[in-house]
Amino acid sequence: MNRFLKYLVVGFSTCLVVLLLAGAATSKSTSPEDTYRHLAVYTEVLSRIKSDYVEEPDMKNVTLGALNGLLESIDPYASYLNADQYKEYLAHKDQHKADVGLVLARKFGYVGIVDAIPGSPADGAGLTTGDVLESINGVSTRDMPLAFGEMLLAGDAGTTVELGVLRFRKPEPQKITLTRELVRYPAVKGRIAQDDVGVIQVSSLTEGEVAQVAKQVQSLQKQGARRFVLDLRHCSTGGPEEGVQLANLFLDKGLITYSEGQKVPRKDFDANAAADITHLPLAVIVDRGTANGAEVAASALLDDKRAEVVGERTYGDAAIHKAITMEDGSAVILSVAKYYSPSGKSIQDNGVTPSVPELETEAAADSDDDGGTAITPKPKASGDDPLLNKAIEVVVKGKAEIAKENSKPGEQRANQPLSEPEDDSPQN
Repeated sequence: MNRFLKYLVVGFSTCLVVLLLAGAATSKSTSPEDTYRHLAVYTEVLSRIKSDYVEEPDMKNVTLGALNGLLESIDPYASYLNADQYKEYLAHKDQHKADVGLVLARKFGYVGIVDAIPGSPADGAGLTTGDVLESINGVSTRDMPLAFGEMLLAGDAGTTVELGVLRFRKPEPQKITLTRELVRYPAVKGRIAQDDVGVIQVSSLTEGEVAQVAKQVQSLQKQGARRFVLDLRHCSTGGPEEGVQLANLFLDKGLITYSEGQKVPRKDFDANAAADITHLPLAVIVDRGTANGAEVAASALLDDKRAEVVGERTYGDAAIHKAITMEDGSAVILSVAKYYSPSGKSIQDNGVTPSVPELETEAAADSDDDGGTAITPKPKASGDDPLLNKAIEVVVKGKAEIAKENSKPGEQRANQPLSEPEDDSPQN
């Protein structure tokens, strides 16, 4: 089908959804008559395309493009699967196959990368948050259902998959080949840093990981930790329930989160005092790869004023997903309820905005000397971790004290001109 026609239909679908949502925002109850009137316009446009376009279009592809454009405009984690695809999805969804370690969402009409699991083949290739999969094994991901893309990435350990990757500042897709393996999530790590700060690095919130965090907290306290930094960078696996449990380790009261949807009644998740294990000062680190349960924990600790959150705005992914079947055997997988911060912000729509913004050193995509398209992770110098340095400074001095110091020009560092930007790293 003509690519322009695809974009035309998808663009119209997006505009239609925006109009429907705008109407819902101005009126809590949209009448069925209004909804069907909008759908009648949509049907008429499809009819005009079929009868008047310069060439006869493939209406199956037109409809598929329209459906995917509609879903992506309201839910980047939604998928439409035809009957055959849905049967395959059901047959494979509970199989624990090898894969390349990517967490995905829809982006710009393609399959986008939320994050690469640390230590996975995708992480080793330098794939990261914001990259887009243009193709999987030669099949374009344009209009590809998200769930189907996930299935294509999975397979037997030792087999390979070829990806076409679109990266920022790279106009042409880069071709890379990854070998599938049984991805193992990194274990929770803990250590004592300077100023008796216990640093706990959490790369996953899969089942059992919160208990490991609790063990690390208790162990570091015995080793003399007087304050903590909870590092949730690139923590994108694990659902909202695990995020609730993680936040509860540091909270003895208050609302952690709540879920709610159009047909799903509100459910509050309050802190249980019996699950709280420490009252020591706390800072949390997040970045663009922080998603799902980790976002629930970060938003709760921030809104309940239990911790300062340092880093970059998180990805935005915390919802209840459900497969809704159609009469023809196809299905729509979409969010039926969202999780909200204690202050009432949808995490999926807003992510978590840090109270102490700080940019993370980015990975670089390097080209081969011969003009090829190799993707190479940028090496990180030992100790070069601005987010961790800032988090330690914040938890030791406090955000208010740092702001006070920075507001006094007379207290700038020795030999540093006043006209130069101030360096916020810890001082020796």
